[in-house]
Amino acid sequence: MESKKTTVKEVINCLSAIAPLQYQEDYDNAGLLTGTVDMSVMNVLLALDCTEEVIDDALAKNCNVIVCHHPIIFKGLKSLTGSNYVERTIIKAIKNDIAIVAWHTNLDNVLKQGVSEKMAMKLGLKKLRILKPKTNLLFKLVTYIPDAFFTNVTDALFAAGAGKIGEYMECGFSVQGEGTFTPSDSANPFLGKALQKERVSEKRFETLVPSHLLQGVLTALKAVHPYEEVAHEIYPLENMHPEIGSGVVGSFDAPMAKQDFLNYVKRQFGLETFKHTKSEKDFIETVAVCGGSGSFLIHSANAQKVDAYITSDIKYHEFFDAEKGLLLCDIGHYESEIATLEIFNDVLSKKFVNFAALFTDINTNPVINYK
Repeated sequence: MESKKTTVKEVINCLSAIAPLQYQEDYDNAGLLTGTVDMSVMNVLLALDCTEEVIDDALAKNCNVIVCHHPIIFKGLKSLTGSNYVERTIIKAIKNDIAIVAWHTNLDNVLKQGVSEKMAMKLGLKKLRILKPKTNLLFKLVTYIPDAFFTNVTDALFAAGAGKIGEYMECGFSVQGEGTFTPSDSANPFLGKALQKERVSEKRFETLVPSHLLQGVLTALKAVHPYEEVAHEIYPLENMHPEIGSGVVGSFDAPMAKQDFLNYVKRQFGLETFKHTKSEKDFIETVAVCGGSGSFLIHSANAQKVDAYITSDIKYHEFFDAEKGLLLCDIGHYESEIATLEIFNDVLSKKFVNFAALFTDINTNPVINYK
């Protein structure tokens, strides 16, 4: 019997489980760029960038879906005439019924299975944390549950994703109280009679909910709560999200001599050469990393007194911002993010068995180091 085909929507849902689109930056354009969500997946090609050559590689490998890190459509397109590489790539993808899925800054902004975590793992860093956590991504949900239904309701909320704080799950707080209500003559009350005031022993329960899971948690609440009208409150929080933000910080088990560290970075990232600043420190123990363009985090790295910061796309004058205590390393944009393909492969291969996830043979790095 032929196995059921996977759809593009299922691939997107799988990627969303680790890095929801809600976590992408405002300027970004991650998500489905060409194709439709109901397309059946033959095979998936994994790439850092999507170019004309990558489209050709997908066709050669019988792949009708490309999952890449950088969106080929980044700025608005006003025409598709083939006048530049972006338009030509999109035209070729559409002509050949290829879906392009980009998972960009939302993947940059997650700690677990994110781009910066992958860099940190290549270096063997331990005790990882976000360098610059984001705020305004959490809500507090408060609801009121009759005593006999407390466990059922809270279990449903936790199953929908509420109540997670770092490595702790099913976190919540409750306090005993008394709820009152008077059903109207048009109501269909679970307890009591129309136009008669009721007093019920209830627990006030509150828990944290990530922004991208809020609607699902509310749906679960209303599905399992016994009342016809479920009293609840939602409060936006300014708390920093411990697992969402820019860059990652970690440390070695033991300090490494500076020159040994530089050689180690070169070896672990497969570099021919890279740029770095001077540093007064002789040993490196705490290291910050950020895939892609990470100069905006130099001040955060300084503020947290890390010994070294590895990223890319640093401008001349930004190297001065490292001051004398920070070893600032620019290893190249492509070089810092190419391991993103390994993230895609790990996630998709564990979830799906009816198609192959293949690495592109195309080196899309536009920068060549002259030897």
